[in-house]
Parts: sequence; C-alpha cells; structure tokens
Amino acid sequence: MKRLKLGSVIALASVAAMSAISGASAQEVNFRLAHWLPPTHPVQTMGLEEWTNSIREASGGKIDFTIFPAQQLGSAPDHYDMTRDGIADIGYINPGYQAGRFPIYGLTEVPFNVKDAVNGSVALHKWYANYAEQEMPEVKLCLVNPHDPGTIHSKMPVRVPEDINGHAVRPAHAAMARFVNLLGGASVQVPAPEAREAIAKGTADAITFPWNSIYIFGIDQETKYHLDMPFYVSSQILVINRGVYDGLSAENRKVMDDHCTPEWSGRFSKGWAENEASGRDKMMASGEHELYQPTADELQQWRDAAEPLVAQWRESVTAKGGDADAIYKAFIDALEAENAKY
Repeated sequence: MKRLKLGSVIALASVAAMSAISGASAQEVNFRLAHWLPPTHPVQTMGLEEWTNSIREASGGKIDFTIFPAQQLGSAPDHYDMTRDGIADIGYINPGYQAGRFPIYGLTEVPFNVKDAVNGSVALHKWYANYAEQEMPEVKLCLVNPHDPGTIHSKMPVRVPEDINGHAVRPAHAAMARFVNLLGGASVQVPAPEAREAIAKGTADAITFPWNSIYIFGIDQETKYHLDMPFYVSSQILVINRGVYDGLSAENRKVMDDHCTPEWSGRFSKGWAENEASGRDKMMASGEHELYQPTADELQQWRDAAEPLVAQWRESVTAKGGDADAIYKAFIDALEAENAKY
C-alpha cells in the first residue's frame, strides 16, 4: 500500500486547513476530493462529475473541486483517516477495507441483502443516517454508493460453497473475507486497484467483484468462470471533513446539504450500476466466459453458509454497545421500503 510520510501529511493538512479558512472568509471554497479509483472509472465519470457540476451551478461558482483519483493522496484503506485529518476535504471511502472499525455499517457487507444498487443506495443512506454520527463522528455522511450486486469470478468453476474450500480469494471487504474463511478458503486482502496483480500472479484463484469492474481493472483474461447471481454489494461512502463542513458559510452549507441526500445517493449510483450490469452482458456475448446460474437448492446452500455472518455482525455491534436487534430491523425495513431487499 502507498503511505504518506509524516512530514507530507502535516504539510498537506496545513495547506488544506489554510485553504479552508481563506475560502470560508471569501465565501468561496475549493474542496480537495480524493478517491482511489482510476479517473476513467464510472464513479468519477458518471457520479462525481455530475455531482460536482451540480454543486458548482447551485453555488454560483462559489464551491469548486480538485479531484485526486487513483490513490494520489494515499492508499485506498487510508481515505477515511485522510479525510478526518484534513489531507482531503472530501473522501470516497470503503468502510469494509478496515475490518471491525465500523461495525454497524458492516451489515451492508453481509451477502444476500441488497438486490439493487440504485434503490439500495437510497435505503442504505436513510438507514445509516441514523448511526453515522455515532460511528463516524469526525466526518459528515454525504452519499452512499453501493455498486451493482457483484459475485464470484474465478479461474476454476465455483457453483456451491464447498468449491471455495482450499482456494485463495480476493474478497471485496471484511465480511466477504470472513465468509471465504468460513468456507475453507484463504482470503487475499488487497484493495481494488491491486486486485488484478493478485489474480495474474496466482496469489488469488478468485475474486469478488461487480461485473464490469472485471473489465475495468483488466481481470477478464484471468477469470473465465462466473457465479451468475446477485451475491453481495460493497457499499462506499462519500464523507466530508467535519471541520471543513462546519466552517462553510450558511449559504454554501445549504448547497452541500442539498447534495448530500438519499435521493442524490440514488442519482450518484445510477450510472455506475448500469455500467457494471453491462459487464455481464458483455461476458455472455463474448463466448469466452462461463456464467453459471445456481439451482434453487444451490442458492439455499449459499444462504445457509452465510448465516454465521449475521451472528458475527450482531456480536460486533453488541460489543460496541449497539442494539443489534433494532439496528438489524431498521436495516431490513429500509431495504423493503425502497424495494431493494434481495
């Protein structure tokens, strides 16, 4: 992973803080927005660009952005701390990259819950807004961005849970890592930008990824077998440094609040969801890939195998003083209300 030296961190934080202060006094601000995906990824071209352009327009040009993609300011797992510490004003984070740190949000990682990225993002935003300040007090929750449900892509056929036994899998996040281990596999935990290397070098035999990301990250020549079902989501979040947000003028804060809503989460997620879904069609048309749809019995095997993950989640939330039963019910209710429950 790429790491920033302490001196660089302090210098960047100082510059960011000075920029925020001077921006606030002039009623203008230029946000440093960091993410870890390639600049050509749909999250930037179909999500961030529309969102930032809308904010520029709504603010009359008083709010602007400088985007730092591809881990330019730090490695993917560091983006929460980078935003908390002011290295970035806004960060695109994957909470699942830091196992156990955000136990409530970890429920989004449990398989067979979210069937739809767009409605799912609205539901997850409405649900997590009730817990975000408790679990992420140093930042402001802005948007929730799950990808279109992903699945297992592998070098060998995977049809039932026992097919994972003895194989190494690059998991999407902490819950999938635990699931791989439960099934007798070994998890190879690297962030998305490093996944292709793990597969190509044989460090991993399979990967959990959304469909078109297999093409985006150049993994399509390495994995020819695909489990054809909506298996899981990895749900990212866009967060704002709390001090920077609190320091905005009332006018600019309203513009940001208007763009940090469940409805904007759905709008932000739509383009990426459609792009990911297109990858499945591309694989089917290529004739180079085998897509396997599990039978009803095989699907039940997968569901049964995943049940311990819910129990583990309950334990982790209870250990932090949370009411696991109430949080779980609110999660299911939110998904059902938005027709997003699998």
